[in-house]
Amino acid sequence: MPEYLAPGVYVEEVSFRPKSIEGVGTSTTAFVGPTRKGPLTETPVMVTSFGEFERIFGGLENLSFSAAADEDPQKTNYMAHAVRAFFDNGGSRLYIARTFVPRTDGGGAVSSTGIAQSDLVVNAGGVRVRLTARMPGSGLNGRVTVTEKAVPVTAATLDKAPLGSLLRLQSTTPQAAVLMGGSPPFSLNDGDQLTLTTAAGSVSISFHGHPAEIQGDVVADPVDVPADTVLRVTLGGLDQAVPIPAGLTTLTDLAAFLNTRLRRGYARVEGGTRLVLGTDVRGTGAMVTVSALAALGFGADQSAVGTGNVANLDAVTVAEIDALLQNAGMAVRATTDPATGRLLLSTTETGTSAALRAEETPARTALGLPAEEARGRAAEGTVYYVRRSPGASGWVGGSDRATPLNTSTPLPAGSALILMNLESRDADNTVRVYEDVGFSPLHPRWIGSVMAQRPSRRSEALQNPYALQVEGDVHPFDLRQGLLGSGTSRDITLRGGNDGAEPTNTSTIPEAVAYTDALKLLESIDDIAIVAAPGYSDTAQYSAIQQSLIAHAENMRYRIAVLDSPPGVDMQEVREIRGAIDTTYAAYYYPWVMVSNPLSRPGNDRIPQEIAVPPSGFVTGIYARNDVQRGVWKAPANEVVRGAIRLEREITQAQQQVLNPLGVNCLRFFPGRGFRVWGARTASSDPEWKYVNVRRYFIFLEHSIDRSTQWVVFEPNGERLWGNVRATVSAFLYNQWVSGALLGAGPEEAYFVRCDRSTMTQDDLDNGRLICLIGVAVLKPAEFVIFRIGQKTADARA
Repeated sequence: MPEYLAPGVYVEEVSFRPKSIEGVGTSTTAFVGPTRKGPLTETPVMVTSFGEFERIFGGLENLSFSAAADEDPQKTNYMAHAVRAFFDNGGSRLYIARTFVPRTDGGGAVSSTGIAQSDLVVNAGGVRVRLTARMPGSGLNGRVTVTEKAVPVTAATLDKAPLGSLLRLQSTTPQAAVLMGGSPPFSLNDGDQLTLTTAAGSVSISFHGHPAEIQGDVVADPVDVPADTVLRVTLGGLDQAVPIPAGLTTLTDLAAFLNTRLRRGYARVEGGTRLVLGTDVRGTGAMVTVSALAALGFGADQSAVGTGNVANLDAVTVAEIDALLQNAGMAVRATTDPATGRLLLSTTETGTSAALRAEETPARTALGLPAEEARGRAAEGTVYYVRRSPGASGWVGGSDRATPLNTSTPLPAGSALILMNLESRDADNTVRVYEDVGFSPLHPRWIGSVMAQRPSRRSEALQNPYALQVEGDVHPFDLRQGLLGSGTSRDITLRGGNDGAEPTNTSTIPEAVAYTDALKLLESIDDIAIVAAPGYSDTAQYSAIQQSLIAHAENMRYRIAVLDSPPGVDMQEVREIRGAIDTTYAAYYYPWVMVSNPLSRPGNDRIPQEIAVPPSGFVTGIYARNDVQRGVWKAPANEVVRGAIRLEREITQAQQQVLNPLGVNCLRFFPGRGFRVWGARTASSDPEWKYVNVRRYFIFLEHSIDRSTQWVVFEPNGERLWGNVRATVSAFLYNQWVSGALLGAGPEEAYFVRCDRSTMTQDDLDNGRLICLIGVAVLKPAEFVIFRIGQKTADARA
């Protein structure tokens, strides 16, 4: 209890009402049996539509349980048809526990694992690589199409490529040694020198540029500038008129004033007596013109141009650099990289003997040239590089697979980052696409991760049914060559997947999942209320499998098994089979249902247009539909069987009079009312548990109370707890009575709840037992509706 030690206000939350009981779901179903593909040994997968079942477990195509029939399977895929019937008849949640028994030879050894594998085994540099299905099944025989994706790349974008990227260079002619510089134009200083060293030796070029200047005559001191004097000058092609204010008496003051007004040029004083006007531009492109102004020493109109070997030292072009190189007689040419616009210095010599290095000078820095030496390349054809680490030196490859890529030189035309796109298509035409997949384990989307043998998440294994098996460390170049060869696209076929042998109740074969194994997997799922094994009754061990189904339902307590009669049996055979079982946790249905065969094709009489399928798929869907529309307490009978076109055997009224008392629930046809489930009995001889709805309603009550009263454990076992338990259960049962699930005109007739000293002895209390007695008046179905009619006379009284 809380402690109150310091003065203050304490606000506490308390409950003045009993705990509530939430009803559990009753329509969640589980199917056990063979499918064309899908997981085996993991927790069974829930599907909520037939389309989802097809994607994970395969479609409606036939199965084959022998190698001789693999090319033309004839075994109806009962599981897939039952799943479709389940959802067509109102089911919404279905767990699938798949069975698979590998095929064996005469000595009992496994002759086929049933797993589809690629017929192409890539020998990638001594490492074996192959594509394989993750799980057995004929549904995973398929094809994986590998298509090369070439992403154009330049030296400027190369640094953004992720680790593990594969780069392809196509070099069909010898390559020159190339240095890549900055982006033109360049700004240099007069006299800056560039020294380039080639295989033939070192040669230097210098950059020169001087401004255009006009020097005036000697001007008297002080300067006498008349009023309204205007200096007219053209600097760098810009005409300017500068009014000279009065009061400027020295050339120094006059030059300072002009420098605040002139654009593209300057004014300075030479020798203290002459005014000089010059351009900002340094080089042969500079020009200055001044109109006659005697007051400033310019007796006549004058003009001048700059000098040097470039037009503008502050904007040196690539063409000017190339001209200086040619004038110096150097076997190097200056060009512009068409992809980036940057300066390229290339030797005229090509091949491995070509070399080019820019020595350390101010001009090298100004032009943005690297310090590393560039080497020419031989005509290697197509070579690959892979990015092993960040930075420019992280690309390694070439013909020897160890040469670092010179990222300071431009890439050859057609250079590209190589990725692949994958498209897998299984036998059910389920297509999955994987884009931008890499060849190296360093790549963020390496094929070995995208198609991993053991994905970290289960959803990946379900969505990506194929895996890449790599038996060692594979080189990206070898993997690309092995998957694509000399082409850019390749289809890799996966064969060998099969449906194994006919499923059995138990099996000692390695990797086998028999019916008992699959049922064991269902034990970990708490919300399953209905279990069935569509098609088990058409196997050699159907009797043993049937007993396993019953045992599973009885052991789990809160489930009921829906049993199928074998196909093609007559009434006497059904009676004998039904006579071999006695359980309140199962219901037996007869006969099988005929449906349209979705595999039939016009003109192909070998494929029947109608096929017989077990009734359990339809019945379990009807169970779920009945629970949602009415309630679990209503008998799941007199309900339409959706999807049926006829029954394997037509059951008459006389025949059902024999079968119904035995607990054989018949499916019948009624003119004008269609095909209906016409029976609601369990496979039990105990009259107290004769009806399916009674058993299922008690499962619902017991499971709901069990799950919602776990809070009672370890509570103080006294009157307060007993009252709380009574109130909790009574409130739950009252709601059941109000909803019409219980018989009785009032709650006192519908149920009772006792939990007090009358239900527990002192020995029970001493041993920690709380005993609550609950009685409910459950509704039984009106199985026999009798109207007694007689004659009466006109004066007779009722």
